[in-house]
Amino acid sequence: MSLKIITREGFVKLQEELKYLWLDKRPKITKIVSWAASLGDRSENADYHYNKKLLREIDRRVRYLQKLIPDIKIVDYSPEQEGKVYFGAWVEIESEDGDIKRLRIVGYDEIFGMEGYISVESPMAKALLKKEVDDEVIVNTPSGSNVWFISKIEYLQSTE
Repeated sequence: MSLKIITREGFVKLQEELKYLWLDKRPKITKIVSWAASLGDRSENADYHYNKKLLREIDRRVRYLQKLIPDIKIVDYSPEQEGKVYFGAWVEIESEDGDIKRLRIVGYDEIFGMEGYISVESPMAKALLKKEVDDEVIVNTPSGSNVWFISKIEYLQSTE
């Protein structure tokens, strides 16, 4: 697996997810599967089939996280980043139409379920990197080019 970058907050969340799945959720589901299996005929046992499927999904995610976590490089904030868009930045941008978006540039494994988070590999992030406030950014997408203006750049420090 290739080296992946992630914010410190994202790394902590992945570690917490692995711990929760392995030490909490998996044992509970295993007990349910054992109970359902003890009822006898499994061919029409919905509890058994559903929880067995859930157990496979948990195991798949645990294996993925166990392979991913050792290969992650944590990218922390550095004072040299101030004033420019780099990994981990919150960026407020405005379109020519007045549409305002607030985005955070993070690693791919951090974007799921997080509103406003975009992967550093996305066209928007690539266009924003190394830019400053008031810079014009042209983002090429499959539907055409869009022009955005950077109005604010922030680096929020975690308290962990």
